[in-house]
Amino acid sequence: MDPKFQTIGIVLVLALFGCERGDSHRLAAQKAAQETAQVKPIKTETVVLGGGCFWGVEELIRKLDGVIETEVGYAGGDLKDPTYPDVKTGRTGHAEVIKILFDPAKLTFETLLDYFFKLHDPTTLNRQGNDTGTQYRSVIFAQNDEQKKIALEKIRQVNASGKWKKPLVTAVAPVTAFYSAEEYHQDYLQKNPGGYTCHFLRK
Repeated sequence: MDPKFQTIGIVLVLALFGCERGDSHRLAAQKAAQETAQVKPIKTETVVLGGGCFWGVEELIRKLDGVIETEVGYAGGDLKDPTYPDVKTGRTGHAEVIKILFDPAKLTFETLLDYFFKLHDPTTLNRQGNDTGTQYRSVIFAQNDEQKKIALEKIRQVNASGKWKKPLVTAVAPVTAFYSAEEYHQDYLQKNPGGYTCHFLRK
């Protein structure tokens, strides 16, 4: 075969192969885009809970299947942009809280509250273990009327169950400003394994 025609043949084969690969890549990209478009965004829900020192509450709640994100902070007080030194005095009205973003398809609000009432003592007013003060109060900051309704019913159920010898003092409060705590408080027990906590799961 004439070397000139042989070279032309090789070039044509390579060109065709390249076109096929390009088409294949384009089809794969189109398919991926279509699949991505068909994936529905996850419906999420947020709630803010206070149950004593936020280090221990966050460490236990973060382990729940369905919890997407947690953040510790301050809520329920009058002072704008409070800092930890402000809140720890107990005079600002803020509680140490954890803001929880969760997937209600995996973790219902009712189940989350069941867990909440097991990880702290909801019968001690303004106290958890050795920590005392209004900043350590048991509180549910309901984000909407539905959460408020569920929270009040859950409190009624827990009281009726007799699991606690004394009635719950957990307050159900309307949504309020949430102020993120200082960075060193975020994921504290992840950064400081074995650090102080007064929280543990009760049966």
